[in-house]
Amino acid sequence: MKWRLAYSKIGKIRFLGHLDMARVWERALRRTDVPVSMSSGFTPRPKVSFGLALPTGAESLVELLDVVVDDSFSFGDDVLSALTNALPEGVTVNEARPSVNGVSLQEDVVATTWVIALDDSDIVSSVERLARSTECFVERERKGERRRDDIRPGILHLAECRDDEARRLSSLGWQAEGVLVTAMLTTSGRGIRPTELVEALVPGAEPWVTMTRVIRTHQWINDAGRHVDVLTGEPGIESLATVIA
Repeated sequence: MKWRLAYSKIGKIRFLGHLDMARVWERALRRTDVPVSMSSGFTPRPKVSFGLALPTGAESLVELLDVVVDDSFSFGDDVLSALTNALPEGVTVNEARPSVNGVSLQEDVVATTWVIALDDSDIVSSVERLARSTECFVERERKGERRRDDIRPGILHLAECRDDEARRLSSLGWQAEGVLVTAMLTTSGRGIRPTELVEALVPGAEPWVTMTRVIRTHQWINDAGRHVDVLTGEPGIESLATVIA
């Protein structure tokens, strides 16, 4: 039986990289006696698969992993609490749901929403400028070659963060200095990183200096042409917006 777990990663734990988090999770599952199924072959591995890698230094309200366990096992509230206690401070396991569609997380998620705190006095006008634009080129490196790509089609929503969202983040222990910007970015094809969006908003700036903090707040799948929440299936305000013209 495959289960999809959702957890948050907030605070100093943001400096632990994706591969290290994978090892931490495998240890936590062993420590809590979760009966994880093993792969076959000469070197069996636990059947645990992770979603989109979170950039080191970024935080998240909704990180995902799929775990295959014995059919008789269920992730109840007591198991989620035990997992949280077995994981480092700043990681909280929030939800577990049976996963029945058979699609991997890497294929399932088509977009993510970020809230980015930016230390730039002109950022609001930069957001408005980019929202009105029809193209936006940034330099990328691929296979050792530099190229200019138009990332504008992959910016699905871009605006100054709403007050209610900022209050929600603050209530969860996430506070940041600077102007908060919300961006929904595609992950399909050559997905857009938050750092690339910052490069477009503040040309010539070093993204990890200009960003005081950055957090992933939603992950979206495509359902009949709509972006819906990967866990609940509910549309959000960002998913109801068409690509900004």
